[in-house]
Amino acid sequence: MRVLVTGWPSFLHGEATAGDVLAMEAVRHGLADAGVECDLAWSPVFRPDGPDLDGADPGRYTHLVFACGPLHGRQIEELHRRYWDCVRVAVGVSVIDPDDPAVTGFDAVLARDTPAEAPRHDLAALPVSPSMPVVGVVLAPGQREYGERRRHERVERELTEWLAARECARLPLDTRLDPRDWRLFGTAAELESVLRRLDLVVTTRLHGLVLALKNGVPALAVDPVGGGAKVTAQARAWSWPAIVTVPEDASGRLLDLDELDHWWDWALSPEGAGRPSALPPSDAVIGELLDVIGAR
Repeated sequence: MRVLVTGWPSFLHGEATAGDVLAMEAVRHGLADAGVECDLAWSPVFRPDGPDLDGADPGRYTHLVFACGPLHGRQIEELHRRYWDCVRVAVGVSVIDPDDPAVTGFDAVLARDTPAEAPRHDLAALPVSPSMPVVGVVLAPGQREYGERRRHERVERELTEWLAARECARLPLDTRLDPRDWRLFGTAAELESVLRRLDLVVTTRLHGLVLALKNGVPALAVDPVGGGAKVTAQARAWSWPAIVTVPEDASGRLLDLDELDHWWDWALSPEGAGRPSALPPSDAVIGELLDVIGAR
C-alpha cells in the first residue's frame, strides 16, 4: 500500500491555506502512525522542491487521498482521470452538491460537512504545529531628508529576503496611526499591546527599536542610512548591541548575512530576551525641557 495525499495546495492553480496544509499533514501523520507509506503532492508555486502532481506517477500508488476544502471543479475531476486506477478517498471535505462529478468520482467521501450527515471536526485541529518565534517587522519607507545617504529600498529588499528564509511567524507592523483604517492601529496603546506579545522586532525604524525595548522585547535594528543615522544613535543611547549599520559605499551588498544571523540568534537567546527590561529610558530630557521653558 502506498498513498498519495493531495488537496487544494497540490494544484498549480489551487490555493495553499494554513488549514488545508495542516489537514494534509494530519493525514500524513495518521498514515505514518499506521505504518502506511505516503507522499504529499504540493503545487510547484507553493513548494518548488516538490514533489508535485506532474511527478507523482499514478502507477506508484494504490490509493489517493484528497484532504480538506470543497469538492468541486475541473481540477478534482482531473485527479479522478489521472489516478483512475487508484482507490480514491476524500476526507475532511465540504460536499456542496452530492451529485457533482468531483464528489461522485471518489470511492469514499468522509465529509466534514454535507447536507445528509452531521458535521465532523475539521482535520486542521488534529496536528499540533511546533512553536515558532513571533517576529514583528517594522520598516521605514521614505525619509527623503537623508538624500544620497538613503539606502531604504535596497536595505528593505535584502532584509526581507533574508527574513523570509527564517523559521518564524512574521507580523508586518506599521507605526503610522490612522483610526479610519482598520488595518492600522488607531492609538499607540494598540500598537504597544501587540509589541508586548512578540518575541522579537526586526526594524529599520527608530521607533520600531525604541518601542520594542520600552516594552521589554528585543530588537534587531538595521539603520537604512549609509554610515548610520538616527537608528544607530538611538541604539547607542540604549546601549543596545543588536544594531546593523550599512556602509556609506553603496556599490556592493549592503547587509552582511552572517551579522544578521548573529544578532538574530543573540536577540532570541535568554541573554538578548532579558536585556531590554534592564534598560528603562531616562526621563532626564523632560527635566531639561522643563528647565528651558521655566516650568520648574
